[in-house]
Amino acid sequence: MAASRSTAGHLLELIRTGQAGTRGELQALTGLSRSTVGHRLDQLFAAGWLASTPGQLSTGGRPSVRLTFDTGHAVVLAADLDTTHGHAAVLDLAGTVLAERRGELRVADGPESVLTALAGWFAGLLAESGRTAAAVCGAGLSVPGPVEFDSGLVIRPPIMPGWDGYPIRDRLRAALAEQAGTPQSLPVLIDNDANLMALGEQRGGWPDCSTFMLVKVSTGIGAGVVIGGQVFRGIDGGAGDLGHIRLHDRSDARCMCGSYGCLAAVASGRAVAGQLAAAGVPAESGTDVRALLDDGQPDAVRLAREAGQRCGEVLATAVTLLNPGVLMIAGDLAETQFLTGVRELMYQRALPRATRSLQIVTSRLGDRAALAGATAMVVEHLYAPEQADRRLDSLATATA
Repeated sequence: MAASRSTAGHLLELIRTGQAGTRGELQALTGLSRSTVGHRLDQLFAAGWLASTPGQLSTGGRPSVRLTFDTGHAVVLAADLDTTHGHAAVLDLAGTVLAERRGELRVADGPESVLTALAGWFAGLLAESGRTAAAVCGAGLSVPGPVEFDSGLVIRPPIMPGWDGYPIRDRLRAALAEQAGTPQSLPVLIDNDANLMALGEQRGGWPDCSTFMLVKVSTGIGAGVVIGGQVFRGIDGGAGDLGHIRLHDRSDARCMCGSYGCLAAVASGRAVAGQLAAAGVPAESGTDVRALLDDGQPDAVRLAREAGQRCGEVLATAVTLLNPGVLMIAGDLAETQFLTGVRELMYQRALPRATRSLQIVTSRLGDRAALAGATAMVVEHLYAPEQADRRLDSLATATA
């Protein structure tokens, strides 16, 4: 094995992903000597990243030692912003929620106000969780707009006025340092909400699915796609923007993006709420639509099914193109009537070859999906081999 594959970070990857659990297995997979493996493991134990437990008896009568990634040695701050509400939590590295808060946070109030408030939430949640600022290894943020992942910038978001090109990472990092006492250099990662929901759901419930697609239908409509274990974002974060695919027969429907005929202008939670209001049924948002559906309100039932059919038209093309194993519907309209409409049109329009192995399901994690995805995003970034090695070097320098 090449030297670049023999570092402590790569051994950690083997342990963290379950490919190896003992020193002997590490030696067999890497070809490294017993002493070299021992030295690498000493680095990981010194950093507090590994735990060990007695394993089964070996052939020599001595118990083996099982090595595991210590998911309790640090915590992640994760937040999910919707158009009018926020959901924030402190989680361990396995994604277990230690403390959480939901409340009103309106993205239309602008990034300065929202991020300052969010940092205040995290300060309280850290105290509630019993963990200190020193235990925080990173923060992950889910936003309802397109994100250029490498820069962390939201680019021309239709429903996030004032956020276009705003330095979210720097502002959130500074606000967290001021209000929660976290380091000024705290890693902060940002991605689109549908991407993080897809990542969280795929990691948590469908880890063996090589092509996983999640469609969030709430205020807008967006998709997250995980291919080969990685979120597919396109070249600049624009992948999955299903809500702005044009419908050929609805040039009268004006979208929030300024164009006409977009799927979101016809079949999103906001659009259905508008159609209900026009029919005399009080509704302003996808949340209101969901409440009416739960009550069996006839107009809501009919319109949700029609919205599902319009989404099914577009998804027939997406499924034919991507051939996913799982298509998950999430968000306010992820209920029976909407799914019925999706299935009707998709199976009618898509080739049987594209749908014969397809599972169409609803969310398993509910409103925690984006938090789970944000946590996975942070953990997989910080403990990836190269990044882990850099962090180990910094820890060694700091303690030298």
